[in-house]
Amino acid sequence: MAVIALAGCSGAPGVTTTGLALLLAWPLKTGRRMILAECDPDGGAAAHGLLQGTLGDRYGLRNLSVAARTGEFSDAFWRQLIDLSHTDGQRESPRERLLLPGITDPAHAASLRPVWTILAEMFRGIDTMSGHDVLIDLGRRGAYGPSGVLAEQADATVVVARNTLRGLHAAQGPVRALHERLGDVSVLMINEGPYPAGEVRRVLQVPVTATLPYAPDEARVLSDGTEAPRRFTSTALMKAARTTSQVLIQRAALRRERLHPHDPRATDGETPHAR
Repeated sequence: MAVIALAGCSGAPGVTTTGLALLLAWPLKTGRRMILAECDPDGGAAAHGLLQGTLGDRYGLRNLSVAARTGEFSDAFWRQLIDLSHTDGQRESPRERLLLPGITDPAHAASLRPVWTILAEMFRGIDTMSGHDVLIDLGRRGAYGPSGVLAEQADATVVVARNTLRGLHAAQGPVRALHERLGDVSVLMINEGPYPAGEVRRVLQVPVTATLPYAPDEARVLSDGTEAPRRFTSTALMKAARTTSQVLIQRAALRRERLHPHDPRATDGETPHAR
């Protein structure tokens, strides 16, 4: 179905929080599962945010650098995933919503150079062979440099940006650079500021795929691990995340069909519009 990269820009637009909301809200058809991979070379946030530092260094992206050198990457990858299937209070089967925590120290990014290409190839294989959709959290810099292969190999790349003056100014450079390199990029707008989606599209010159509400109290549940309110899955943020997930699935399917018209993954037995 989809391998989707989420990219950010300066000013903390909320890429990781967005990724976690989408992970927990993603509609899972029978037999499908979901992975969010924190691939931000500046360091991941979920381990000391949502998970409150409970993991130590037992799990995470850093542990894959050794596996890449020893030829045990696939087995090591699956061992590094954290099960978040029940984080949002829903009754689900185990390991339906999985997180690959990112590095905790940007100094570790240098050791991951051989990992990025292997991950990019693995994500596409996971989608096909194992029935997993993949979200890639690239943070502010992960769509460029060695880790940029993850954006290049994704079915769709989306820049998370806030519709404030500062947010739009910060997004212009990254959006332009990604559009020139990938030929197709869109914006997922965090609706904090005064500018409507049409104005954001005019300024950034790319489509606004979807909009999430600016909901700091709800967002802190995901970004900082604060106590979730009752019926968290019914909050405005999570409802919008479910709608956004559907839009992203459709966008990824349409782009995949356009670029790879004979790839059976393009429609998965359906027309993209049926999603």
